[in-house]
Amino acid sequence: MTVPSIQLHDGTSIPQLGFGVFQIDPADTVEAVTTALEVGYRHIDTAEMYGNEKEVGEALRASSIPREEVYVTSKLNNGFHKPEDAERAFDKTLSDLGLDKIDLFLIHWPLPTRYDGDFVSTWRTMASFVEDGRAASVGVSNFQPAHLQRIIDETGVVPVINQIEVHPYFTNEEARAANQAHGIATEAWSPIAQGGVLDDAVISEIAEAKGKSTAQVTLRWHIERGDIVFPKSVTRSRVEDNFDLFDFSLTDDEVARISGLDKGEEGRTGPNPDTFDYIPD
Repeated sequence: MTVPSIQLHDGTSIPQLGFGVFQIDPADTVEAVTTALEVGYRHIDTAEMYGNEKEVGEALRASSIPREEVYVTSKLNNGFHKPEDAERAFDKTLSDLGLDKIDLFLIHWPLPTRYDGDFVSTWRTMASFVEDGRAASVGVSNFQPAHLQRIIDETGVVPVINQIEVHPYFTNEEARAANQAHGIATEAWSPIAQGGVLDDAVISEIAEAKGKSTAQVTLRWHIERGDIVFPKSVTRSRVEDNFDLFDFSLTDDEVARISGLDKGEEGRTGPNPDTFDYIPD
């Protein structure tokens, strides 16, 4: 089964469906990523703060799949926004993953109440990783429209991707629209609202009509809307089900009905990027 690719504004492309390793214990990560690669995933999303980059790298090295066929993303730890710290953190990411070059590296959170509100110098440092050839692309995660506008205005460098919380209960349309206006692709994290949408009556009705699970219908909704999505599971059957999204489609009306489930801010499952200031010990 061929996963569609999304063309990014820098000329690279990214598989629209990936495999996420958020909250997967490092002890389980090699097996989980290996399973995902066996099922057919060719896009792996990790982060320094997840604590499992080394295990992702181990699974990649153990696989017979050529490196150039697997798209790998990681993200800058919140504790390393200062330019010199970001440099060291990026070097460690490459070392832990066992890579000379990463496909995509993101600022994980803007942290506007930390570092004297300076995420612009962090972004300039990120851009240097593309200039020196160690990253194919750089982007951001959890950036609000004002955050995006600021880094673009002050550096002239437009992120290729903004990875934000998106699901039927929090469609995050303002952030998605800002991304689109700048030619930035949207990646959706928490795509099934941490399981919160799986018993929804509207999605259940559509799923029954399609002969699919509510998770599959929700993930297909993301695909239909043009967003990049990367579900995660350590259960092989679910990993397979989450990949099985391309033998059915949703009508415009079905997409609209699911989008109509949006609860605005009440639907968020994660922190608000305007106030989130967590830095790991």
